[in-house]
Amino acid sequence: MTALKYNDDGLIPVIVQDSETNEVLMLAYANEEAYGKMLETGRTHFYSRSRQKLWMKGEESGHFQDIVSIQTDCDADTLLVRVRQTGNACHLERPSCFDEVLHGDLSGTATIIPELRRIIRDRKEHPVEGSYTNKLLSDEDKVLKKVVEEAGELAIAGKGNDRQSQIWEAADLIYHQMVLFEYLGLPMDEVYRKLDLRHKGGK
Repeated sequence: MTALKYNDDGLIPVIVQDSETNEVLMLAYANEEAYGKMLETGRTHFYSRSRQKLWMKGEESGHFQDIVSIQTDCDADTLLVRVRQTGNACHLERPSCFDEVLHGDLSGTATIIPELRRIIRDRKEHPVEGSYTNKLLSDEDKVLKKVVEEAGELAIAGKGNDRQSQIWEAADLIYHQMVLFEYLGLPMDEVYRKLDLRHKGGK
């Protein structure tokens, strides 16, 4: 196993990601003891540079991070930890600590996927009158038929040269698929496992 390289203060940076969406949740630091605790308990532990002490994520808030995997980079001086996050990762009660945009535009990136998942999940748990998402979630036939309908519309758009129509229909299909996944309570980790098996099998 690769030996980790801690800095002169005995610390290594830890990037934490959501295991389902790859959303970056936070950055913290671990020392050798915190890393050992992660392996031992299956939950993230860090070393607080300001408090000079070891701490477990969620020990006060209940927003635990259950570890799915731990990787290191090519220099073995940074950790990437994928987790199943309970509640919010940020102490400001935000899903991710990386909330403020200093430059550029997020609208053309995959950041919409975890945000959309949160909205759909919230609609399922806390229905809102008049919500289109709730109309779908409350009607099995409707939520199933819409996926078929949107897939068909994307296929038809694919036969033409109208790029905007293709983009629109692709977005519609992704949204309706996500609603269906939430309706079914589909375990996405199992779906990803199937994709991984197919990939390794050369399919």
